[in-house]
Amino acid sequence: MSVTLSNERLSHSRIGPRLLCKISAWSAAATALAALLNPTMAAAQQIDGERMFGQRCGACHSIDPGQKKSGPHLTGVIGRTAGSIEGARYSAPMRASSIIWDKATLDTFLAAPRRLIPGTTMTVAVPDATQRAAIITYLEGQQPTANN
Repeated sequence: MSVTLSNERLSHSRIGPRLLCKISAWSAAATALAALLNPTMAAAQQIDGERMFGQRCGACHSIDPGQKKSGPHLTGVIGRTAGSIEGARYSAPMRASSIIWDKATLDTFLAAPRRLIPGTTMTVAVPDATQRAAIITYLEGQQPTANN
């Protein structure tokens, strides 16, 4: 039996059978733990994203398409063309941007809105990358229903 560490193959004879078994056991345990924690971490990030959305975005934006706020609702924002919600107030630069929102464009926009779209009326930036990621993950889960 052999193990690969840092592109170097370590054979049973070079590192000893006991150490090799310990390395294999730790590797298996770490993999199992990661598999168990992954759904929990995703759920925690979703909850954190909802909280971050409420704190950073909720004053101007809603997830409910029927709730009118100063900014457009963000249900189904992933895959949507910027400035395309009928009846929402958009700046001319936002309407003219022809951006299709995806994770990367949202991340760039949330980091510095006026750098991506000069003249946008959105002034709130989310400089923390972890917070932006949580908000975007939350928004990914907010897809429109058949009635929206």
